[in-house]
Amino acid sequence: MSARDDDDDSIDELYRGPLTEFTAARNALVKQHRGADASRIRKLAKPTSVAWAVNQVYWNARKVYDQLLKSGERVRKSQIAALEGKKADVREAGEAHRRAIADAVKEAQRLATQVGSQPGADALMRTFEALSLAIEPPEPPGRLTKELQPAGFEALTGVTPKPVERAGAAKSPARATPAPAPPVDLKALERQQKQAEARKAAEEKRRAAEAKKRDAAIKKAEAAVERAKQQMLAAQESLKRTKEGLH
Repeated sequence: MSARDDDDDSIDELYRGPLTEFTAARNALVKQHRGADASRIRKLAKPTSVAWAVNQVYWNARKVYDQLLKSGERVRKSQIAALEGKKADVREAGEAHRRAIADAVKEAQRLATQVGSQPGADALMRTFEALSLAIEPPEPPGRLTKELQPAGFEALTGVTPKPVERAGAAKSPARATPAPAPPVDLKALERQQKQAEARKAAEEKRRAAEAKKRDAAIKKAEAAVERAKQQMLAAQESLKRTKEGLH
């Protein structure tokens, strides 16, 4: 594992740990580094109580967190499809999104209550909503430092709504011909989505590699213990035979 990975692990633990111990833990981590690394860690911001609670959902209730992001992505896609005149169940996607936000808020409050913290439900709801609808995460997952505000339909930039033509509507010759609508530009949106998915896959790959390395270390330690145990039994048996020979 590289030094960079070790640093990332330490920073993850910093945001995963108790909020009341953040500053002291960060200062201790700074002392373990030099130069640019120490400066980078020193600048890490302490999360607000709301941001910390959101982080805990990522660290301790990943299934709830992932479901939230999936529901937000579904809302974005259904809204884009509807604006393009395609068939999309925007209402059902919105209801599923609201349920996912409610589950995330409930889990965040549960985790926060365990350490005596009480982040506001409204602030948690807004932050989870903004986080789930963002194409690009504002901060690395699990390291949020402040509350977020929903960004509305910024994710739909470049998408042109398809005009709805009424049956039997007559065209007025007196009106000037409207300029053609600009083409739907989804390339940037798709590229950003792929980049976000690639980062998520890289993060999952890194954590899987760490888990594999930890498992290997555990097995190695267990094997060493077993060897020591067998050596001890062999020594005891040898001692027993020696004593019997003396008699």
